[in-house]
Amino acid sequence: MSKYTQDKNFIYYENTNIPINKLNIRNLKILEEEERKLLLKGYEYFHKNLSEKTIFDNSYLKELHKRSFNKLYNFAGKYRTVNISKGYTTFCQVKFLEQTSNEIFKKLASENYLRNYSAKPKEEFAQRIAYYMCELIALHPFFELNG
Repeated sequence: MSKYTQDKNFIYYENTNIPINKLNIRNLKILEEEERKLLLKGYEYFHKNLSEKTIFDNSYLKELHKRSFNKLYNFAGKYRTVNISKGYTTFCQVKFLEQTSNEIFKKLASENYLRNYSAKPKEEFAQRIAYYMCELIALHPFFELNG
């Protein structure tokens, strides 16, 4: 798990790349395993509750993150409050985070959340879903566990 550089390095235990967590886990491998378990539970919950009425927007994304990682992190479901980068990649600046997120989800809504692609070739759907995934990756709204 490679970590991010930030304006202020306040989400990690001092001199580590381990995020401060509610379970006070200080071993990276154990923490990663706990994250995987929580993510799987989150996927199961959201898949089970997915319906035609599901609206994938800011609220849904935040709820997905919160429900998945609230047991472990205080920042679960909250957009980050500092600029972060990884290597040579700088993610969306905090001052533009909400605005850019709103624009992404507004565009997704204008495409009817890709529901109209069920009758089109799979390649077209794959291109559109890849586009939105890349936009969310570049947005990188949370401190950790954006993927």
